Amino acid sequence: MTKIWHKAYDSGVPHEINPAEYSSINEVLEISFTKYKNNPSFHNMGTTLTYGEIDLLSRKFASYLQNDLHLQKGDRVAIMMPNILQYPVALFGILRAGMIAVNVNPLYTPRELEHQLKDADVKTIVIFANSAHVLQKVIKNTPVKNVLITQIGDYLKFPKNYIVNFVIKNVKKMVPEFDIPGAIDFKAAVEKGDAGSFRKPAVKLEDIAFLQYTGGTTGVAKGAILTHKNIVANMVQARAWIKNNITEGQEIIITPLPLYHIFSLTANCFIFSSIGALNVLITNPRDIPGFVKELSKWKFTAFTGVNTLFNGLLNNEGFRKLDFSHLRLTLGGGMAVQKAVAERWKQVTGKPLIEAYGLTETSPAACINPMTLKDYNGFIGLPISSTDVEIKDDNGKTVPLGEIGELCIRGPQVMAGYYNRPEETAKVMTQDGFFKTGDLGFMTEQGFVKIVDRKKDMILVSGFNVYPNELEDVVVQHEKVLEVAAIGIPDEKSGEVVKLFVVKKDDSLTTEELMKFCRENLTSYKVPKQIEFRKELPKSNVGKILRKDLRAEVLADKK
Repeated sequence: MTKIWHKAYDSGVPHEINPAEYSSINEVLEISFTKYKNNPSFHNMGTTLTYGEIDLLSRKFASYLQNDLHLQKGDRVAIMMPNILQYPVALFGILRAGMIAVNVNPLYTPRELEHQLKDADVKTIVIFANSAHVLQKVIKNTPVKNVLITQIGDYLKFPKNYIVNFVIKNVKKMVPEFDIPGAIDFKAAVEKGDAGSFRKPAVKLEDIAFLQYTGGTTGVAKGAILTHKNIVANMVQARAWIKNNITEGQEIIITPLPLYHIFSLTANCFIFSSIGALNVLITNPRDIPGFVKELSKWKFTAFTGVNTLFNGLLNNEGFRKLDFSHLRLTLGGGMAVQKAVAERWKQVTGKPLIEAYGLTETSPAACINPMTLKDYNGFIGLPISSTDVEIKDDNGKTVPLGEIGELCIRGPQVMAGYYNRPEETAKVMTQDGFFKTGDLGFMTEQGFVKIVDRKKDMILVSGFNVYPNELEDVVVQHEKVLEVAAIGIPDEKSGEVVKLFVVKKDDSLTTEELMKFCRENLTSYKVPKQIEFRKELPKSNVGKILRKDLRAEVLADKK
């Protein structure tokens, strides 16, 4: 069932796209910079940069990387910042210089940051000041030689830039003290860059664009190798899917999900930039009142997010009073969209919440519901153009329609593999080019795909993958912990949260003590919400801790 002709294609969505429509991501960007030169491109905190301004700033940064830092094509440059105007400037500059972008979560702990910088062999990092203290703790253990630091307000208009930076640092105390000798001011570096000296490198579709880190389907964070072809193909695929719902040069898309996350990176940053849209960057979407206040300023036409975000907005009285008359497209991904949230979204906005599905390893889009969908259907959608979706059993054989198996994906958007991890790559890639997602589901006769469960023990917290192996490896390092098991338990806000089952080595260990240890060593969404101490944990006959038994106990208790 590699291909099923379904009604969605009758509405003009092509069965196949040309993954080589552009020579690289850079060509797509350069077309937009020229075609939409005077159009607004990115907005944040009251300041808007046009496509022409982004063009100039990113060229200057690319020149700085080439001529001042003497970096070469293929060098890895990390970006560690939230949704601020500096992000697209840095990202586009890195790509235009022919270098590889390594997105880093700005909430990482020192342990997590050190792993990623070493694994990707990052020698240059652009980081916002709020996270610089984390880098300071581990930089001596990493290959990093060049550190460029920016403050949140640096690209805002005068005098707001100074006010925001002062308040963030001195009033809200959100910038812990740090000392990184030789650190460079990012804004000054961009200004120093000579756009005229920028040398446009020969970038091919096969060249690596990103090392995008993910847990994959198992284990510690791995760098998914995403080429220019992967991203270009996914841009063309998704754009073909939504083309009847968008107007070039006139879209305003709300961007609350971090651009370092693959969903927002491809969908908002690249796809909508390719059609001359304005990205309204939301730096702190957790501040729902502030988020709603920003939304009230815009006649926004498109919106992407995860279920928990939509749910949070719907529970805000101010959001329910907004003008949604211009909204044409709402796309939910990153985690399952819940029926109650989708139905309430339509009730409040008058527009459907369209569910989509993808993974870091698929750049990310693989399935999207038809744009003609009126109501929530419980499916992740149909395979997008040039994408084969098969449901396979444990032996790699395709199961009949309607039967449950592992969702496997093949298409030009599928990654080239995991960076420097051939064994991990071999585990998830079949000989005929399918990527094994680790998700269990089935396909209908019309080609709609439904996810029913996850094959692995992965925990999904607000759209972010959390892996028990990593959590357990960290927690067991506590001197008073003997054994530990981590599972995901249902949560109305986050979809799932982490619960730990712990066997003490020292009876004096308390919940508060272990929670403090977790907060120091794990990003916030990985920190457990519940800890239960036990005398022993369920095990198999070979001594393997049985997480499935613990999950079954939790589910039984809830009935």
